[in-house]
Amino acid sequence: MSSDDLDALALLHDPVRRSLYAAVAARGGDVGRGEAAEAAGVSRTLAGHHLDKLVEAGLLESGFRQQDKKGPGSGRPAKVYRRARGERAVSLPPRDYAALASVLAEVVDALGAEERAERAAREAGARLAKGHAGEPVERVLQERGYEPYEEGGALRLRNCPFHVLSEEQPLLVCSMNLALCQGLLEGLGDEPGRARLDPRPGECCVSLSKINED
Repeated sequence: MSSDDLDALALLHDPVRRSLYAAVAARGGDVGRGEAAEAAGVSRTLAGHHLDKLVEAGLLESGFRQQDKKGPGSGRPAKVYRRARGERAVSLPPRDYAALASVLAEVVDALGAEERAERAAREAGARLAKGHAGEPVERVLQERGYEPYEEGGALRLRNCPFHVLSEEQPLLVCSMNLALCQGLLEGLGDEPGRARLDPRPGECCVSLSKINED
């Protein structure tokens, strides 16, 4: 953990900045000042000020969206914001669980123990479900950092909680993530087959098929 991490996350203590950050993150793509301001319930000018502060802190990235109208009178490109791709973590005192997770993933790969790892992940998902009896799976996934959202009747996961490790060991981590989600569904009394590998750039590799209406 660095002082930059602390400084950046301290900005989110302000409720307006926190609301703006949440509005941008929830879109999963480029968000204009006006859109963010409306979502946060503040003026466009105030939103622009706080959004730029979040960019300076590295929590958001900015760019420009070309106007649909071309040529004279089309106006300047609109400034847009998106969530930064980097990660921020705070632990007091500093902890480095990611390093140990990386080592363990390498051991699993070296031993060829992928099936055992998937079985353990499925059991972990079932254990997780025990503390959330009667809750919808999307609420549990939200609490675990997956950032679920509905699209076309399916439940997609905007964030991968294991992003750093998945870049080092994508096949292992994605298969374990799938098993974890399947175990969670099963433990909640849902159909584990709803969880499937469905990778999309910048999102989790798992999605859940059509949401039950029951």
